[in-house]
Amino acid sequence: MQFVKVTFPVSGQDVCDMLTALLADMGYDGFEETEGRLLAYIESSKFSEDALKSVAEQTSVNYETEIIAPQNWNALWESNFPPVIVEDFCTIRAHFHDIEITTPYEIQITPKMSFGTGHHATTQLMMLMMREIEFAGKSVLDFGTGTGVLAILAEKLGADNILAIDNDAWCIENAIENAGRNDCKRIMVKGGSLEDFETGQTDIILANINRHILLQYMGLLYAKLSNGGMILLSGLLAEDKDIIVDAACSAGFVLKGIRDQMNWIALKFGKA
Repeated sequence: MQFVKVTFPVSGQDVCDMLTALLADMGYDGFEETEGRLLAYIESSKFSEDALKSVAEQTSVNYETEIIAPQNWNALWESNFPPVIVEDFCTIRAHFHDIEITTPYEIQITPKMSFGTGHHATTQLMMLMMREIEFAGKSVLDFGTGTGVLAILAEKLGADNILAIDNDAWCIENAIENAGRNDCKRIMVKGGSLEDFETGQTDIILANINRHILLQYMGLLYAKLSNGGMILLSGLLAEDKDIIVDAACSAGFVLKGIRDQMNWIALKFGKA
């Protein structure tokens, strides 16, 4: 399986955030921010030059494309993947990082072509909101699990059973590997989309995806959340707030909290 790497020269965080959101809606599922550049990755079969040109024109940026083999991904991340410390709460590191852990929780992540290394603001926002919720003995659905990082944290926080789903085979493989690397016993990783699972209702839903997918599945997410349950949503820019809040409240959710970082937001809703 081949992937396309697209390199954008970017001059500010706002442009970088806008590009990431637009590209995520198009199926790009790996991003790397370096000084003055955004690197975005997409499976070759999903790549569209016309769609990419439209985004470039919309954001007034240039780009370069390169075909890469998936086995190059680990080498890329080993040279560009520093540990992440999410406040005084959780450390995310790769297996090759030898650092002193000073937070109560530690997660080892070896990324492949999967989103969720802890570097992106939305992952950190989700983790900080998870800190505010009681997970002990709860059931959890991680919708769009990526590397499995949020599902792994849910187990470490005491969740009784976790279903982690993704429609990308590469993510499924990566999430299973990462769950094993963290000695997780209560995570079930499955391939497919939300409508493919007749699992009844769950106590907590984690959905760090993007605005388009969240709007598409808002009603089904409401149906799958138990009464009194909590849902955390991210993958959202600050300007997405009103449309997501309106859609969630129309579905029946009640807004309980919001966090923001670098023009990205995470939202917490309850179900009465």
